[in-house]
Amino acid sequence: MGNLTHLDDTGAARMVDVGGKAETARSATAAGRIRMAPATLQAVREGSGPKGDVLSAARIAGIMAAKKTGDLIPLCHPLALDTVSVDFAFSVDAVEVTARAALTGKTGVEMEALTAASVALLTLYDMAKALEKGMVIENVRLLEKTGGKSGDWRAE
Repeated sequence: MGNLTHLDDTGAARMVDVGGKAETARSATAAGRIRMAPATLQAVREGSGPKGDVLSAARIAGIMAAKKTGDLIPLCHPLALDTVSVDFAFSVDAVEVTARAALTGKTGVEMEALTAASVALLTLYDMAKALEKGMVIENVRLLEKTGGKSGDWRAE
């Protein structure tokens, strides 16, 4: 089945065996954004919406989600993360989310960073949906990864 590491020779799904791999420092950073109307953005920024401090809830949700990635994505290894951060920035029409996960281990943390960013964005939506249901989550993507056999990678 070519280079698809999550498929065996017969095409059946499998968890990749990382037992023989060396532990190395690894990190990944992912990002995404949620577009919203100016009034919603102001309420999120000020924490004045009906559910209060939206950013704190979204930060905690993203961190918790990174820790649970192995439970959510079927073939991901459960990982003992060293650190997870979820940060926010405001643009003219959106809240930008950046999530970073890191560990010293045998497999990468790209899925953990992507999961943290995605769940933080979903939490932002949930916390602000009383103000606006038409918010748009977009551009969730991996920005960079470091470490491991394949080395470092950065999005253009």
